[in-house]
Formats: sequence, C-alpha cells, structure tokens
Amino acid sequence: MASILIAIIYLAFVSMGLPDALLGSAWPSIYGGMGVPVSWAGLVTIIMAGGTVVSSLLSDRLLRRFGTGLVTAVSTLMTAVALFGFSVSGAFWHLILWAIPYGLGAGSIDAALNNYVALKYKSRHMSWIHFFWGVGATAGPVIMGGILSGGAAWTSGYRAVGFLQTAMTLVLFLTLSLWRKNDLPQPGVSDDSSRMTRRQVLRLPGAKALLVAFFCYSSVEATAGLWASSYMTLQRGVPPETAARWASIFYLGITLGRFAIGFITDRVGDRNMIRIGQGCIILGVLTMLIPGSNTVSFAGLILAGLGCAPVYPCLLHETPVNFGAENSQTMMGFQMACAYTGSTLMPPLFGLIAGHVSIGLYPVYLLLFAVTMLLTAERMNRAGRK
Repeated sequence: MASILIAIIYLAFVSMGLPDALLGSAWPSIYGGMGVPVSWAGLVTIIMAGGTVVSSLLSDRLLRRFGTGLVTAVSTLMTAVALFGFSVSGAFWHLILWAIPYGLGAGSIDAALNNYVALKYKSRHMSWIHFFWGVGATAGPVIMGGILSGGAAWTSGYRAVGFLQTAMTLVLFLTLSLWRKNDLPQPGVSDDSSRMTRRQVLRLPGAKALLVAFFCYSSVEATAGLWASSYMTLQRGVPPETAARWASIFYLGITLGRFAIGFITDRVGDRNMIRIGQGCIILGVLTMLIPGSNTVSFAGLILAGLGCAPVYPCLLHETPVNFGAENSQTMMGFQMACAYTGSTLMPPLFGLIAGHVSIGLYPVYLLLFAVTMLLTAERMNRAGRK
C-alpha cells in the first residue's frame, strides 16, 4: 500500500509542476490580445502566491478534519477548475478571478503532501517528489510551446494541462480508501487535545530561525533563476541566447540534482546534505564575483543550482525531527508560507535594485540571502541540540 501511495504522490507532484510555468510561457501571447501592459503578469502571480500562502497556513486545520487524501483530491480539483477557467478567459480580470482558486488549491496540496512524505517515508522520497515536480514544471512550457507553434491559441495549452490535472483528480478520488487506511497517527503523535497551538509552535526553539531560512532559500532560488540571463547579458556582455541557455541549466541542475541525491541522502543524513548544499550555493555565488572569464561565472551559477538541490527537500524532511510529529503539519504550513513569500517578493525587489542601482549587485544579493540561510539553519540546529 505504501508503495502505491508514493507512486501516486510522485504523479501528484508532476501534476503540481505542470501549470507552474504556464503563465510565463503563454504571457507573450496573452497580454497583447487582452490589451494590458506586459508587467501585469506580476499581478496574476501575486494573487496566486497570496492564495498559496493562505491555504498553506490553513492546511493543518483542514488536514486534521478531512485527512490528507481528501484535502489533496479537492485541492487538485480546484487547480483543474482554475486551469479550465484560464482557458476560457477573454479579459484580464478573468485571469485574476481564476488565480484565486489556483493559489488556494496549490498551497494545500504542497503542505499536505510534503508533511505526509516527511512523516511516512525516507528522505530519498522527499528528494524524488521534488524532482518529479521539476519534471512537471519543465513539461508545462513544452506543452504550451508545442501548442502555440502548431498555430493554436494559448487557451488550448491551458485546456490540455487542465485535462491532465483532471485525470490526476480522478486518480486521487478513486484511491481515497487507500489514503484513509494509511492516514493513521504516527507513533508518538498525541491526540488533538495535547497538540500545541500555532502560536505555541512558533515559540518552539529554532522555529522562527528556520522560517527565516526557508524565506532565504526561496529568495535565492527564485532570484537566481529569474535574473541570471539579464545579469549575464547586461553585466557580463554575454549574447542573450547564450545567457538564456546557461540560465536554464541552473534549473536543470536543481532538478537532476534532486534525482541524484535521492540515492545518497539516507546515508549522508538530511542535516549534512543541507550543509553541503548551502556550501555549494555560497561557493557558486562567490565564484560569480570573480572578474574576467564568463565561463567561470557560468560555472558558479551551475554550482549554485546544484547546491539548491538538497536544501529544500531535506529541510522539509527534517520537520518532524525538529519539531515533533504532532506539530509537523502546523510547522509545515508556516514553512511553505514563508517559502512562497520569499519567492514572490524578493525577485521583484532585486528588479528595483537593478533598475535604480546596478544589476551587477546580483551575486551580492544572492550571497546575502545564502549566508543568512546558513546562519539561521545552524541556529535552529543549535536550538534543537539544546
């Protein structure tokens, strides 16, 4: 039964990743037809992120009442409905409207399944489910690009992914009995009467430091990916097509890295893998500060991507160990909310810095968050030992 459920979770993460990059790949075809500025894509993503943060924070209450299987199935249904809503949108306010259920559904799925895997499976599975998310996130733009190159409208791309999401929804509803049988309290998990409140969980030793670490990690990953091409082109003088190709390898490094580390993380341990990843990120960013060779700078970017691979899944898998199984879902919701906040707000902030000061501060900006992430994660480790 456990092997069947982890296979379903792998598919669910592919399904989660599919729509995540659709807006970016379709936006050049969307904004002109709707007669809105190109910058308005940010409004849609902010609405999505806001819904994701809200549903992440509410996930512990929903899961205690309805269980992981039902919450995941309903949340996936919400994202499928939202995708079909995007596919029939003819005005910008339609996109804003459908971004709400999409964000609410995505946050609940993420918090629910990450905590489920952290409680019930070994660390390698946490790395691999995030690898499968990367597979989905890569496939989404490929699907959209193929449909657009075939002469169809962007709405057809959303509709195609909506059908795939609907298929995943059916799988989840049809397997609810498996989830119910396996969705039992873990050894050592107390009943609801003895669980801590959310405020009490935040007061646990190291909790706030770890939330800062999640915020910083997502800030590093999202900012590095978004601004890599611009930095290499505007600061280093690399041709745009070359810069774009190398920047894509940053995400490829994260995705393939998570597949590879799944084979060693159980032996090395989550905490050691986190430290190795953080060291690689910092070393990669420092390498990008070396003047001269663009090849060295590209190598630093790739090293930073490989460093990102173990940090996020291993931090997530450590949640029950750090804060107790009975508090892990509450803490998981906080962690996901902080991660989404960082990935949403910090890349645009660097855009303002680049526009008003210099895009050459890109490695310095990344280094600031990477070092803060390392320090706060270690502070949490010290608090846990005490």
